[in-house]
Amino acid sequence: MEKSFAAAAEELFRVPSAVSYTVKKLEEDLGVVIFDRSKRKAEFTPTGQLLLKHGRTILNATENLSTLVIQAESGWEPELRICIDNIMNCSPIYSLIGEFQKQYPHVEIRLVEEVFGGTFDALNSGRVDLAIGTAEDIDSIKYQYLDIGKINFVFAVAYDHPLTKLPRPITIEEVKKYPSVVVSDSSRNLPAKSSGIFEGQRRLTVPTVDKKIMSHVLGLGVGYLPLFRINQELDSGALVIIETSPATNRTNNVGIAWRKENSGKALKWFIERLINIKREAFIS
Repeated sequence: MEKSFAAAAEELFRVPSAVSYTVKKLEEDLGVVIFDRSKRKAEFTPTGQLLLKHGRTILNATENLSTLVIQAESGWEPELRICIDNIMNCSPIYSLIGEFQKQYPHVEIRLVEEVFGGTFDALNSGRVDLAIGTAEDIDSIKYQYLDIGKINFVFAVAYDHPLTKLPRPITIEEVKKYPSVVVSDSSRNLPAKSSGIFEGQRRLTVPTVDKKIMSHVLGLGVGYLPLFRINQELDSGALVIIETSPATNRTNNVGIAWRKENSGKALKWFIERLINIKREAFIS
C-alpha cells in the first residue's frame, strides 16, 4: 500500500490530481470521509480502513468470478466432485489430484468417502461426478464403467478368538454364534445393502472398513475382510484366516464410473489418467 497520493499515482501511471479527484469523488458519492487530511500525510480514517479491507475482498471475488465464468465457457467445471469407496487405497487418487492442481489450480476438487452401496448412490443422485470403487452391475446406458479388478475377501478373526480353537473347517453354525461385524452402508437414496451375514446372526455395525478391521482384531466379532487391507495384521499374527464349511471366501468386482452425459474437461482429464495408470493400485 502506497503512503501518499503521489506515490499511488506513480504506481497507477496517473497524475496525482487524477488520483485525488477519484478519491474525493468516491467520498462524495458514499457520503463518508475515507482519508484524514489534517496531518502531513493523508491517512485512512476508520471508515477508510473498513473500505480498504472489504474492497480488497470484493475485488478478489470479482477477479475469481471472472476466472470461473471464463472456465465455464471453455468447458472447465468450477468444481469436480470425486467419491472413493472407503475400502479402497486412496493414494492413487491423491497423486492424480496433486498433478491436476499444478496444471489447473482454478478448478476446485471435492473428495468424499462413501461406504458400500453409498459410492454408487452418490453418483446416481448427482452428488459426485466420478465414483471410484463401484460395483460393475450398473446401468450401461447412463453410466460408463472402467474396471479396476477384483477384491478378494477372506473370513478372518482375532488370533485368540474361540473359533481358532475348533477343528478346521469351521461350520457355519459355529460362526453364527458370534456377531458379524458389518460396515454401515452410506446410501442416502438407494436401499442399503449388507453382505457376509448368515441367517440369525447378530450384528455389530461400524462406520468404516478401518473400524471393522479393528473390531476383528479386538475379537468383537467375525466376518469377511478385504485381503489387501489386512496383510499387516496377518503378518503380525493379530488376525487369522479361518476356513469354513462350506467354503465362503468371495470376490467382488469393482471399478470407476461416471455419467456418459458429463462432458466436463476436468472429468475428462481424470478419466484419461485413470485409464493409463495401474488401476490395481486402488486395491493393493
